[in-house]
Amino acid sequence: MTKFIFVTGGVVSSLGKGLTCASIGMLLEHRGLNVRLQKFDPYINVDPGLLSPAQHGEVYVLDDGTTADLDLGHYERFTNTKLTWYSSWTTGQIYQRVFEKENRGEYGGATVQVIPHITNEIKQCIMRLGGSDTDVVITEIGGTVGDIESLPHMEAIRQFALDVGKENCLYIHLTLIPFLNAAKELKTKPTQHSVGQLRQIGIQPDILICRTEVSLSQEERAKIGLFCNISTDAVIEEKDKDFSIYEVPLSLTENKLDQLIVDKLRIDNASLLDLSDWRELVSKLRNPQHEITVAVVGEFAGYRDAYKSTYEAIEHAGVQYSTRVRVIWKPSREVLQANARYELGKANAIIVSGSFGESEIDGKVDAVRIAREGNIPFLGIGLGMQSAIIEFARNVIGLDNANSTEYDKDTPHPVISLLDEHRTYIRNGGTLKIGADTTVFKVGSLIHTAYGKNQLAYERFRHRYEFNNQYREQLERSEMQITATSPDSLLAQGVELPNHNWFVGVQYHPEFKSQPTKPHPLFNALVNAAIKTIKKQ
Repeated sequence: MTKFIFVTGGVVSSLGKGLTCASIGMLLEHRGLNVRLQKFDPYINVDPGLLSPAQHGEVYVLDDGTTADLDLGHYERFTNTKLTWYSSWTTGQIYQRVFEKENRGEYGGATVQVIPHITNEIKQCIMRLGGSDTDVVITEIGGTVGDIESLPHMEAIRQFALDVGKENCLYIHLTLIPFLNAAKELKTKPTQHSVGQLRQIGIQPDILICRTEVSLSQEERAKIGLFCNISTDAVIEEKDKDFSIYEVPLSLTENKLDQLIVDKLRIDNASLLDLSDWRELVSKLRNPQHEITVAVVGEFAGYRDAYKSTYEAIEHAGVQYSTRVRVIWKPSREVLQANARYELGKANAIIVSGSFGESEIDGKVDAVRIAREGNIPFLGIGLGMQSAIIEFARNVIGLDNANSTEYDKDTPHPVISLLDEHRTYIRNGGTLKIGADTTVFKVGSLIHTAYGKNQLAYERFRHRYEFNNQYREQLERSEMQITATSPDSLLAQGVELPNHNWFVGVQYHPEFKSQPTKPHPLFNALVNAAIKTIKKQ
């Protein structure tokens, strides 16, 4: 039978539940188990795709088009689990499903209540991930114990043990052990209160993972265990990592977390743990042979989580080439300033990021020009590719005021526009191409070379506007080549400049497909090109 692990958080938010869940999933996969992961977010929003990156971090996109919280990016980077729309739930989505069932008459006229209707819906979404092909389902409950929004979820996972048997459930609570610098002392009282709140709900944690700046002594672990009704060996230290998040799984297994989980859930088909690939990854991170600077341009550049997957993909490629990558984040609106232009011009590579909604398009276009004219390796993602086309149309082809109709409805040269014949995805009353789709590469192109032998790839998209094919002949006659397209060749999905150090723009989002031990080919090629330019200097 499938086993179920529930991960909750206490004391404060942003403790790293998503990273902890991903690490647990990775450890269990390395022990030969099939793992599925999911997250319940307590906010009322129905569509995570409409949340501002400035408030909630990047909008992560799955193969099936689901837009989700950035924690699902951790799940996919750390594990090989298949994530679907059943892997991401908001409170708004849960209530919406209950309303739809009530409207269909499925409740037979009964009064619809939080218990049992909302809690039953949550439990069904958890149970859906189990099955004969899944050994363990890991469910993250967003928010902090005590939040009013999380109460239905806490009640649902309390009931879940009654439905499937406590022997098939494991409750892990992630909490903070603050260190008071003035007293030079760790304080366990907040954790005691947090666990107390859980126990009032009816949940007794089986394992306590303690975020801390300072290592816990055996005496402190014993004290925490005593007051929280947990055995000392189940009090796990998760010390802050000042170097890399990819050290977290190694730290957890040093504290024997994976074995503890296997023992408590009585999983008898787990193999011995082999983390040689992960240890090699961390070793390369700690012992780089090169160092490069990559400038990333985006309107939310002041919020690191807004481009979380891009940042991680750059680091993955750096590991591949034993290179430390120093990232400079530049808000689009600042690119027109002299000091920002100077920094971009000194970078070893430039990435113009994807975007959605309002954007400082002129800043992105100018960043592209700096990369093109300075012969600096360049990768444009989503709107970054569109910005590259706009820049080329304006400054090389000579199409004055060329633009996207998204930002200038009256532009005389709409090189980027809505194409009615390709409105295949409908969302919130508008058109949106979202989710994974096939892209085909031109043989011998920079993009094709980056991917190796493969002439096509299954990549993730999230955009409304496309390259306007009316300008296709002018574009290619002036050197910029369309080297990736949809299978029917009608949609441009990648462009490049062949007579440049390395200049590529793609309509899709390669950052969502990158893993630390399997870097994405385009980020690999960008970092490699940056290293080569340094060696030439």
